[in-house]
Amino acid sequence: QVQLVESGGGLVQAGGSLRLSCAASGRTFSSSAMGWFRQAPGKEREFVAAILWRGTGSTYYADSVKGRFTISRDNAKNTVYLQMNSLKPEDTAVYYCAAAKTVVAGIPLTPVGYDYWGQGTQVTVSS
Repeated sequence: QVQLVESGGGLVQAGGSLRLSCAASGRTFSSSAMGWFRQAPGKEREFVAAILWRGTGSTYYADSVKGRFTISRDNAKNTVYLQMNSLKPEDTAVYYCAAAKTVVAGIPLTPVGYDYWGQGTQVTVSS
């Protein structure tokens, strides 16, 4: 079993920045990919960004955050980060970290591709 704990959420003005962290623990951490999703009230959980845990650490971003958000990893610390710049009110949501045990055909871009989830951290962007 893998436990994921997010931190770094908060309230920020539009145009500001936040950095989210997701620390993984539990059994030997052997996930293949890590991702960030978000869910706003009344909306479905949507993909934000993902990174391969091993090798080159290829990344993938949703079009809505491309150029503003950066996902990165620290394998030694079993931690993945999401640097969020130029935040907009529409970025307001609960942000979830997720881990995928296996990657079959590219980085998973939907929630069903992930096996473990964190509890979420609230990000609120005021206008």
